[in-house]
Amino acid sequence: MDKFKQIRAYRNSWLLPLTDCLFTMPWLHTLVWRKTKGIKLSYLQIDGKTESESRKIIEQDIKHGAFFMTNHRDIVLDASWVTMLLHGRYFKRPYVGIGDNLLVKWYVEFAFRFNHGFIVRRQGGPREILQNSLLLSEYIQYLRKHNKSIWLAQREGRAKDSNDRTQPAVLKMLTLTADKNLTFIDQVKTLNICPISLSYEYDPCDYLKAAEMQLKRDNPDWKKSKQDDVKSMLTGLRGKNGHVVFRMTPSINHWIDAHMEELNLMSKNDQIQAVAEQIDRQIFAAYEIFPRGTEFDKYIESRLALIDIPNKDNAFLKEKLYEMYYNPVKNHEQYKQH
Repeated sequence: MDKFKQIRAYRNSWLLPLTDCLFTMPWLHTLVWRKTKGIKLSYLQIDGKTESESRKIIEQDIKHGAFFMTNHRDIVLDASWVTMLLHGRYFKRPYVGIGDNLLVKWYVEFAFRFNHGFIVRRQGGPREILQNSLLLSEYIQYLRKHNKSIWLAQREGRAKDSNDRTQPAVLKMLTLTADKNLTFIDQVKTLNICPISLSYEYDPCDYLKAAEMQLKRDNPDWKKSKQDDVKSMLTGLRGKNGHVVFRMTPSINHWIDAHMEELNLMSKNDQIQAVAEQIDRQIFAAYEIFPRGTEFDKYIESRLALIDIPNKDNAFLKEKLYEMYYNPVKNHEQYKQH
């Protein structure tokens, strides 16, 4: 019996390559043509290295599989386009983690089956959540032991304000079932985490995210419905993204090796925080910074006009719209100053 059956969102089938060729890949490339001004897979230039040398280091890091951890912008397209780009260049199709709240429409399930999806179950009481986390951790450990690549967002849900921060809870979950004879740092090294930074010139869901932030501000108990998730997915698939850049960065194992002595003196909680912050730094460093001229102010006004909620607070909403586009710039600049 396959003990991982309950969290797999895909079916192994000889039809999968045929489905990819006839339906999935053409669909994704059509979205690129219709929604973007071009999509690019790029590489972070490592300090002291040329672009060519940096690319060779990163390609060597992912040679035997990697754990690709990214910031999160679009429910469907983040994972789908990462998969399309990695498969097109390296014939690697990572196994993709998805929240169980998102499998609500056939096209979402179709995309995630293409992505070798596995389900991140978020429902239930504390005991059930722990059991689901243990099973998920064991599955991820199983995949990495077999040199399979994995994609997972750095946090549960999207950062609505684009202030991308890795949740320590994600790192704790990943190592729940790791070899107990290893230290936490060595457990992390076996995962071979290679952050990828996702940069969209425009976010079709920006006005929806701003609206959600006001609704949450006005009512702390407000929660998104399944219909809200469906609307976000459809808006993300139909809207325009402008230029899109996915930039790969080296394995964090290089950083771990360089700071091992310092890390070994820390408590486990401090180690977890240090690893999370390093993932963030690599994502910040790899952002594509898009120029924003006077036309961008008109764009923000046009997005503000799309918001239809009770007691609409235009000043707050405009601030949040600007914030979600300038937080990546601020984080990138802060990274360069250190």
